[in-house]
Amino acid sequence: MAKTFTIEDAMEACAAFPATELSYPFGEDTPVFKVVGKVFAILNAEEGPGMVTLKADPEDAKALVATFPEITPGYHMNKKHWISVSLPSASVPAADLIRDSWELVVAGLPRAQRPQG
Repeated sequence: MAKTFTIEDAMEACAAFPATELSYPFGEDTPVFKVVGKVFAILNAEEGPGMVTLKADPEDAKALVATFPEITPGYHMNKKHWISVSLPSASVPAADLIRDSWELVVAGLPRAQRPQG
């Protein structure tokens, strides 16, 4: 059986990437993870069990929303490029989605600013 992925797991997964910064621009219940100043994950533990909002390839985002009931278009974000994952979840590959989000943001950075990860 798959391990249930929690908001705490999401915090640890986000913090593990190179050049990651944690800030709280929206208040103490909303940690925001950035890489070289660009957001790749917004967590929300205030409403219910928790949620993580992540950058996603638009085609992947559509497929994920159609496949997993825990995944919705990005909460308060561009619905084409962001998804929100309700946590805890045992079925969603949340750690992979966090890595994908970090990699998408890094890929959009100028080559000289990209951390190696």
